[in-house]
Amino acid sequence: MHINVKRIGIAGAGTMGSGMAQVSAQSGFHTIVFDINESMLSKAKTAIEKSLQMLVDKQKMSPEKKESILDLIEFTSNASDLKVDLVIEAVVEKTEVKQAFFQKMAEVNGDSCILATNTSSIPITQIAAEIPNPSRVLGIHFFNPAPVMKLVEIISGAETNPAIADYCKELIEGMGKTCVMAADAPGFIVNRVARHYYVEALKLAEENVASIETIDKLMESSGFKMGPFRLMDLIGVDTNFSVTSSIYKLFHQDAKFRPSRIQQQKVDAGHHGRKTGKGFYNYE
Repeated sequence: MHINVKRIGIAGAGTMGSGMAQVSAQSGFHTIVFDINESMLSKAKTAIEKSLQMLVDKQKMSPEKKESILDLIEFTSNASDLKVDLVIEAVVEKTEVKQAFFQKMAEVNGDSCILATNTSSIPITQIAAEIPNPSRVLGIHFFNPAPVMKLVEIISGAETNPAIADYCKELIEGMGKTCVMAADAPGFIVNRVARHYYVEALKLAEENVASIETIDKLMESSGFKMGPFRLMDLIGVDTNFSVTSSIYKLFHQDAKFRPSRIQQQKVDAGHHGRKTGKGFYNYE
């Protein structure tokens, strides 16, 4: 089959979406960022400009190159504007929302558009089940922050065409990333392995074994770049909790994946980490 991606759509203008859009445009692709929230689009545009300016300030990029990259990015709140060859969604971690979005993309672009999800834990097969031509649905899972982190998981569902998965692997590797092919298992590779970095740290805090600050300092002093609580604040406490809850459910309530009541309380209070100014730490 002939596949030729020239235009890439990114759905969801949060931290992950804006980061993936930057990676796409830096690699020379015409990139369209979609979000139903105009303020999120404005924040994404500012975040991308700031990120590129940092590269200019560090003399890793010329001012002219920065402007040429920004010229490749469009922002829209109308899903019908996403006339692209590949769309990567980074919307809320709910199966029905992702399916509804992909059904809309199938209407806008027909059968030729590759539909990729950046989900951290929802099975690709489950998402693809309600989508026309499910063979073009797969996972392209970037990690936060997308412009910096090299690893990307390429995940095939039960119906995913291997040729499309292979093409996407080459495409993303062409963006300077390191891709690994993963099977469609709960949490895939990284989030399944990393889940206990968060879950066990939260259990220590629940049992008052040590303070949040102490746990983070100990992990950082042992070689981790960020302690689990600082990392959850960066990722988003709500996002991290959602992924843990999803994996817990997918493993049929296996106790080792049990979500934390401390984290649940943070989510209920709206303390979602850096993006809200308060999480396990205060950023206000």
